[in-house]
Amino acid sequence: MKTIWLDDAGSAAVIIDQTLLPGETRELRLRTPGDFHDAILRLAVRGAPAIGIAAAYGVYLAAKALDTGDYGAFRKAVADHCDYLNSSRPTAVNLKWATDRMRSVVENNSSRPVNEIISLLLRECRMIGSEDAEMCDGIGRHALTLLRPGMGVLTHCNAGRLATGGIGTATAGIYLADSRGYGLRVYCDETRPLLQGARLTAYELARAGTDTTLICDNMASFIMSRGLIDIVFTGSDRVAANGDAANKIGTLSVAVNARYYGIPFYICAPSSTIDFGCPSGDAIPIEERPGYEVTSMWYDKPMAPDGVKVRNPAFDVTPAELITGIISENGIASPPYEESLVGLAGSKRDPGARIDGG
Repeated sequence: MKTIWLDDAGSAAVIIDQTLLPGETRELRLRTPGDFHDAILRLAVRGAPAIGIAAAYGVYLAAKALDTGDYGAFRKAVADHCDYLNSSRPTAVNLKWATDRMRSVVENNSSRPVNEIISLLLRECRMIGSEDAEMCDGIGRHALTLLRPGMGVLTHCNAGRLATGGIGTATAGIYLADSRGYGLRVYCDETRPLLQGARLTAYELARAGTDTTLICDNMASFIMSRGLIDIVFTGSDRVAANGDAANKIGTLSVAVNARYYGIPFYICAPSSTIDFGCPSGDAIPIEERPGYEVTSMWYDKPMAPDGVKVRNPAFDVTPAELITGIISENGIASPPYEESLVGLAGSKRDPGARIDGG
């Protein structure tokens, strides 16, 4: 299952419209900055890694469409496109990380003709996509060292194939364990209000033949109390320098429950998700989405009183003290994260490598 790919000959990026899954599988062709902005904003493409890939493709296609050979005008137009795409969703750091990489290609090659810079942008966006697939494999190898046959694994939201350019982040270890016959039992939180766990994670895992059970978000504590969960894997859209991690709303509740029941709770995220310019979770911007996603999006008639006030934060922040470890493609970081995350962002390590703070 591929989530996003580049059709350079057709001057488009192709995505699976995730707003229609699991009932319908439809490809969307994105060509203009507006197409990409809309697809990211309305979650047709979602998941921090996939958003980054989409943004990189969007910058390249916008640059390719520019009708100018003047470097100054070209540079400004590309910068404007980057800023526009960055405005689509504020929490996922991979979005700006990817556009910054594309912007740097332009700024670091000012002596080259514009057509050569466009070729370099093509190479860069393809590299971002291929690196993401390799990143997923790396996270999977490290996560696999924490798994044993027959374990019960809880996930929240979707951090799988549909959210990345590879086998996922939180699901990567699950897929590798499946390929080795571990016989894991995976429990998927439905993930209100947009139901990414129900519509996406349960869909892709069941499609892959994984033993998958869907539960409502408010059932997680009960399932834990029955001894059915041995470990929790979630993704993250941004990890602060102190180890606080922003992820889909409801992740904090899972972490609190896991701590109460003594269940290890791991964040699975690429090193590009670590934002060393963000000192703590308090500095992470939290996206607020429209109230209709809560009151009426999945219903024939609104399920709440007309005019009632609605809060719909898309993310919450799990404090570092509730996180057992942070798994990236480079290893598994342990507290204190102010020190270990620096090592996590460095060179690759053997599967299961521990990067201890202090």
